[in-house]
Amino acid sequence: MEEAAGPTNPGRRQSDPAPALCPVPPAQQPLRQYEELRDSLFFSWPAASDAGLARPLLLSWLLALPLCALVASGSWVLRHHLGQLWLAAAVAALLLPILLLLRQWLGWRTIHQRLVSEAVIYEESGWYDGQRWEKPLSWRQQDLLVAQHQVRPVLQRLKRALLLSLGLALLGTGLCQAL
Repeated sequence: MEEAAGPTNPGRRQSDPAPALCPVPPAQQPLRQYEELRDSLFFSWPAASDAGLARPLLLSWLLALPLCALVASGSWVLRHHLGQLWLAAAVAALLLPILLLLRQWLGWRTIHQRLVSEAVIYEESGWYDGQRWEKPLSWRQQDLLVAQHQVRPVLQRLKRALLLSLGLALLGTGLCQAL
């Protein structure tokens, strides 16, 4: 089927009778929100591959490492044990990638929930006038396909990366205590 383009029905089928009656502002439609999230610089990291996610996280860890080493060098005990100092700095530097992963998880999870929902909660003009609109069947089907085949793999990739980062942080913390 052909896609109809326009401000009232972005990405929706032309034969669907509901888009003309859709009261949801285009910027608050789940499919449009997914496209914006997918195309944004920050949230596009996990969308492509594991390597696309690993590079920025590794870079953020490497950027935080010298600052964490500087802070750790303020410890009198660590100042005389360079191995422990750099291990403590490496563990502390994991906090930035973990926070970045958590922010990405929350953004993608929100889009997933909006896509699988049977209704769209939206605001017409401000925070005080929330409305609920039931999605037509064709919209629900399209949104479910996007949620299952586009968003769910991203959430799984983020979950694996978050668990790996937390595991490394716990392992490093245990090593710091053992040494």
